[in-house]
Amino acid sequence: MSALALSVLLSLISAVAYAGGAIMQERVAVSSPGQQYAPLRRPVWWAAVALNGLGGLLHVVALAFGPLSLVQPLGALTIVFALPMAALFVGRRAGATAWRGAIMATVGLAGLLSLVGASESQSLDTAQRVGVALVTGGIVVTLMIAGRAAHRHPAVRSVLLATASGIAFGMSSVFTKIVAVDWNGGVSAADLPALGTIGVFATAGLLLSQAAYRGAGLAAPLATLTVVNPVVAAAVGITMFGETFRYGTTGTALALGCGVVAAGGLILLTTERLAQTEARAEAALPEPVVGPVPARELLAGLPGQAGAMPREEFGIPDREKLVVPDRIEDILVPAQVAEGAYEAGEPPHREGEPPNLYGPFYGGPYIPTPVLDRHRTRVKS
Repeated sequence: MSALALSVLLSLISAVAYAGGAIMQERVAVSSPGQQYAPLRRPVWWAAVALNGLGGLLHVVALAFGPLSLVQPLGALTIVFALPMAALFVGRRAGATAWRGAIMATVGLAGLLSLVGASESQSLDTAQRVGVALVTGGIVVTLMIAGRAAHRHPAVRSVLLATASGIAFGMSSVFTKIVAVDWNGGVSAADLPALGTIGVFATAGLLLSQAAYRGAGLAAPLATLTVVNPVVAAAVGITMFGETFRYGTTGTALALGCGVVAAGGLILLTTERLAQTEARAEAALPEPVVGPVPARELLAGLPGQAGAMPREEFGIPDREKLVVPDRIEDILVPAQVAEGAYEAGEPPHREGEPPNLYGPFYGGPYIPTPVLDRHRTRVKS
């Protein structure tokens, strides 16, 4: 088996492993909502972790044997493989839009595969590595600053940060290929800068992707990230690793067209999946109550106090006997005419009549505050 065929086989198995791990993780998350550490006690979650680890390991090995311009785009087949696997193992059917996106992505990647030419694996020297890392870091920082400046436009900010995240993830794959090609059975001191660069770009990609999802939904940033990642890796592979396509300029143009078709299919897959998720979330919400609700039903849910004395003992009317007027004009708020200033004491009132005290009830009209007659009411213990 040739190195190109082996890299394709490993990429396909890696995509299947990633898809299986994602489906298992989703099922565990759905079956244990609100339980932060419950998945750690379930064997299914650990099986998902093992599948993700296997997928990552196979992807690294595929990068060592195959070109970046092919292996990285084939990683996007994870979304394509997730459709039939979810329908088979979970019973979740996909819509027509998702299947159209899957067909477009498959056709585009198949065309790209047929146009990739066989070439020997190459690496980059120290100067090239430093230059690529600095240029990429500058681009990522510039996009971060632009996203911060566009904070008043959430959609623009989200796309800018997702683009920076895709570039960071793509460059982490580039340096992964460098380490895989130079690997000779052990890790030497010369490999440490490349390994550190992989960690920096991977961490930056993760943080930027999380920031891109904040405030603008998931559809636009996830579609941008899914497309930018393989495009950046493929561009570096063609320009710096000596990777070529068959049939010269014509083959390169055809490969570009296949990439556009595959990118369109991935966008359809991403947006359709997110639309289904939002629809299921809205369907799970309780139906809103339409129309007025009787006050007795609302007050019936208020907690009572055990051992409390009857409200009538204090001269407080029962809540079911309260009369609420239909019109705001029917509410008369009496005013006291004081002989002196309020600061000098309580306003005078006629002998034998309780004072007219009113307190605010926020969100509604003013209601009278209950008044105790201290000369006639006694509380016996």
